[in-house]
Amino acid sequence: MGALQTYNVTVDWTGADERGTASYTSYSRDHEVRVEGKPTLLATSDLKVRTDVSRYRAEELFVGAISQAQMLWFLRTAAKHDVVVLGYADKATGTQRVEGAGSGPFVEVVLRPRVTYADPGISAELAARLHHEAREHNHIARSVHFPVRVEPAVVAPQAERAAVPAE
Repeated sequence: MGALQTYNVTVDWTGADERGTASYTSYSRDHEVRVEGKPTLLATSDLKVRTDVSRYRAEELFVGAISQAQMLWFLRTAAKHDVVVLGYADKATGTQRVEGAGSGPFVEVVLRPRVTYADPGISAELAARLHHEAREHNHIARSVHFPVRVEPAVVAPQAERAAVPAE
């Protein structure tokens, strides 16, 4: 068995007022997520009762954590195989089944990374193998009990440069 790693996060409810949780609709769901030495994340509930839509939701951060881990494992895998990556952007989607109490499990997460390689001739097969290997190592995705699918796209370096306006 490997060594254990610990992560410390503080969640502080900032939506409390003198009424507290007197009723389901009486209190704000606003809270802060803090990690020592890092910027505070302003967060709220995903439910539509007394939420501030400009704040992060746990569900969004959860999907983001899966996507972030996949990207980091992919970059490591590419470097290990001497494949130079110039850009990586993912538009991840998490789907949650909402049940009777307004809550329910996630049923899948789909990652859609667009990767720009230094070699414009990289094959779709090699790209797929790199993504598959990274997915096998993605420790966050391996910790969940629903499918995490990766649907990658290869982007030509010239297309990326053309999308950025010249100064």
